[in-house]
Amino acid sequence: MVAIQETQKITFTVGPGERGQRLDVWLGTKLPEMSRSRIQALIKSGFVTLNGRSSVKMHARVAKAMCVEVTIPPVAPVEVTGENIPLDVVYEDSDIIVVNKPAGLVVHPAAGHPSGTLVNALLYHCSDLAGVGGEMRPGIVHRLDKDTSGVMVAVKNERAMNILARQFKNNRVGKEYVAVVHGIPDPRSGRIETLIGRSGSDRKKMSVAPVSKGRVAITNYEVVEEFGDFCLVRLKIETGRTHQIRVHMAHIGHPVAGDGQYGGRKTLKHDELHPARQMLHAAVLSFNHPGTNKRVTFKAPIPDEIKEFITRLRH
Repeated sequence: MVAIQETQKITFTVGPGERGQRLDVWLGTKLPEMSRSRIQALIKSGFVTLNGRSSVKMHARVAKAMCVEVTIPPVAPVEVTGENIPLDVVYEDSDIIVVNKPAGLVVHPAAGHPSGTLVNALLYHCSDLAGVGGEMRPGIVHRLDKDTSGVMVAVKNERAMNILARQFKNNRVGKEYVAVVHGIPDPRSGRIETLIGRSGSDRKKMSVAPVSKGRVAITNYEVVEEFGDFCLVRLKIETGRTHQIRVHMAHIGHPVAGDGQYGGRKTLKHDELHPARQMLHAAVLSFNHPGTNKRVTFKAPIPDEIKEFITRLRH
């Protein structure tokens, strides 16, 4: 169960050169270890007062010599417990833990997956992770789909959460994937830029959205090796939309092999070539380390299931 912390009260005074700033932005400079979303949640819930006055808005402007008091309540207990699930740890220190997530492992508890997730495994492995970044998904700053394998980073404190979350939001994280897809894209390398939004016909799916109804998504691809009806591609994404690579490759007519949701389980000429899983793997992750600000790169080798599928395709 996620640990309960003690209530904290912190008082700040607005300096002469700080007046006129938005309250949530100004508090972000005073509480750099706390994410902006959490600061906004505290303001909305009445845990921030201005000169003793509550019921303030996050966009309120601070004034010179104003007294701002912040009450940080204890983290409520939730039924997310650590579970002894094996973890392939790529790297770990006091700020972050980098893992190679296997295909089939859900990242965090949700409807239909109350346990047996990466979060449960992380809580068991990292005693200092509880309560960081949200009750149901402590330490999680990004996700991989259940059936996508590869390198992921989780954080161990609010400061690291805030720093890495900003990097993901501002597209400053390098993300490289490999995938086996149907057919051979023409041209062999290219840039896919569309809007992606929730599908109007199936809320569990994403789709290339019409103008104004989605968010910009950019995927760069390059064919690495051809296998007749399939090919191996390397993909670098500049954004991180839900199901982005799977949607984009399906959009250009080359869905990821083994992806039943977006058309990747077409009838194959030979049953023995049917993929054992979704053939998509997060191979490389690069970001500025939240503790040192130095650029770091972590890699996860292509898993055996994808290697074996490629070997069968070559023969």
